[in-house]
Amino acid sequence: MATTGDSIFAGVRSYAAADRKITRIPLHYPYPKRWWIAFAVTGFFVLVWLVSVVWLFWRGVGVWGIQMPVPWGFAISNYVWWIGMGHAGTLISALFLLINQGWRNSINRFAEAMTVFAVLMAGMYPILHLGRPWLFYWLIPYPNTMTVWPQFKSPLEWDLFAVSTYLIVSVLFFYIGLIPDLASVRDRARRRWVKMIYGVLALGWRGSARHWKRWQVAYWICAGLAVPLVVSVHSGVSLLFAVGLEPGWHSTLFPAYFVLGAVFEGFAVVTLIAISLRTIFGLEVMVTDRHLDILGKLVLATGLMTAYGYLFDSFHAWYSGDPYERGTLMDRLFGGYAWSFWATILCNVVAIQLLWFESMRRRTWLLFTIAALVTFGMWAERFMLLVTGLYRDFLTSSWQSYWPSFWDWSLFAGTIGLFLFLFLLFVRLVPMISIFEVAEAMREERADG
Repeated sequence: MATTGDSIFAGVRSYAAADRKITRIPLHYPYPKRWWIAFAVTGFFVLVWLVSVVWLFWRGVGVWGIQMPVPWGFAISNYVWWIGMGHAGTLISALFLLINQGWRNSINRFAEAMTVFAVLMAGMYPILHLGRPWLFYWLIPYPNTMTVWPQFKSPLEWDLFAVSTYLIVSVLFFYIGLIPDLASVRDRARRRWVKMIYGVLALGWRGSARHWKRWQVAYWICAGLAVPLVVSVHSGVSLLFAVGLEPGWHSTLFPAYFVLGAVFEGFAVVTLIAISLRTIFGLEVMVTDRHLDILGKLVLATGLMTAYGYLFDSFHAWYSGDPYERGTLMDRLFGGYAWSFWATILCNVVAIQLLWFESMRRRTWLLFTIAALVTFGMWAERFMLLVTGLYRDFLTSSWQSYWPSFWDWSLFAGTIGLFLFLFLLFVRLVPMISIFEVAEAMREERADG
């Protein structure tokens, strides 16, 4: 066990101190003016999102920049980017819980929130892309008088089952983990109506041995379900590409490649959130330098795995001898969208090499910058994979450049604003750090000496 100086929770004196510090944020928010300013800014982008959706419903998907031979465009590349973002939250919460990694306890709560909100952002894109989104329920296999069933060979069906299952398990896992801390906020609240709201949300939690036993069984079952979903969901998303015949997509490497890339992106976003919350709320005693060091190592490790995917995806295209595969590879390197390929390499491969050095991982501003570059790099990768695989079809007569329209950009900006809007509500209304799990890790550290 680490010495006291290296302990993750060395700065937290007691459970009561941690409890007071965390529950104080939703009950007596320390920076109300800053929060309202941020809330107003994100609220504006939520309005942008709403206008973009209404305009899409009114005019149809033609308002986007999509055209043959690029019928997907921003909608699907952003869908893959958003759903990938949530994967690290599930891994940090579920996988590291199952293998008893105590350091996760300071960051798992906001990582879980990130997962839920990112999956919500992702789930709206396939629905909006349907063209008639009000008929999305046709994708659901339900008994009907015409005995008409969805086409289960369609990737839209794969999306439905993958995203809905992942969202349901993520929400359950997030909420079950919140229950003991919601009871803590209920017990510390002074206003009656606040006590009532948190009391209802806490489901009558009293902290008895029976409650803890049943809670632990439910929490671990959700964790056990969530871990394989990380692999299955993004593997399913990758198969949307891999089962097609388009050059640059038709590869058996894609499931592993997409899963590793998603986890890489997710760890980068968790790092951004951890540094932001730690700086704003003065949580250095709970989200310590050691936490940031571990996150830096995880970003580096998953980034190297993703770089391996880039290397062998390119090698596969060259080694196949297929002129269309080789043509797509050369177009990615030197064609009209080469900027997206080189941005991907620069942000996702070159930038992370600084994380080999502990002194670099311990520099908060540098780690934040690298995580931001990775987040952008993973978006550029999704754009590169989608567009370069479509915009030059097998026939030269079908070639057509693609670029997103104003409404593509506005919807994307709106989803980012909506994500931050929901995250601000989360920070304001519920404990952003798991109080009881931090206390449990503190007890284990002190018991082990």
